Amino acid sequence: MSRRRRVETQKKDGSERWLVTYADMITLLLIFFIVMYTMSQVDAAKFESLASSLSQAMGAGGMIMESPGPSFVSGASQSAAEELEERQEFKDIQNQLEVLIQERGLAAEIVVTSEQRGIVISFQENVLFPSGSAQLTEQAQRLIDEVAPVLQETDNNLRIEGHTDNLPIHTEKFPSNWELSASRATSVLQELLRTADMRAARLSAVAYGEYRPRVVNNTSDKRQLNRRVDIVILRSKFEGSEPKAIKIISPSRH
Repeated sequence: MSRRRRVETQKKDGSERWLVTYADMITLLLIFFIVMYTMSQVDAAKFESLASSLSQAMGAGGMIMESPGPSFVSGASQSAAEELEERQEFKDIQNQLEVLIQERGLAAEIVVTSEQRGIVISFQENVLFPSGSAQLTEQAQRLIDEVAPVLQETDNNLRIEGHTDNLPIHTEKFPSNWELSASRATSVLQELLRTADMRAARLSAVAYGEYRPRVVNNTSDKRQLNRRVDIVILRSKFEGSEPKAIKIISPSRH
């Protein structure tokens, strides 16, 4: 009887060994989900700490994320407090711009919107340029001069984007809509540099031609809406996608 009990006990113990493997698997899954949750709530310091810990645990000798390059998570370098402060700053800037536009009676020609990438100030073509031209009118120059002080209230980068409708243009100066939209964006950029004390490194000009329409180009009124120049005040968390300038060190003189 005692021998039979020992055999039954050994069989019982052997049949429950799968619980050890099952428990290990559950533990690994728990660790995996903790890691995924931590990455979804990513903070730059926490992420570096996590990468270092995983590297040491896996015996990689610091090989994991040793040179990760630009952050792949938007806003990883910006704290929650900084983001909240910037959000309030952008709200104040948007309010100032909207008041200025209302006072000038230009609500139909200039639209200010808040997007994920930042504040977008959209100028219709007719308030800035003659048709088919990239030369700013005197009214446009005065208007940009009035908007510039509001733009100076932030150090964020400014992107000036030129847009056209889908009607082809082919002149000696503008072989296509690409050249027209590029020249218009650059004209606004140059006026901002001329009238305001802005760092040139903050500004960039982009030409989209006819390929980023606001509405479908199927009527003259809708084409008018698509002919525009946008000034975008970029949020800090998107500046990581901008190319960085190299630091040039002048050789020392002996």
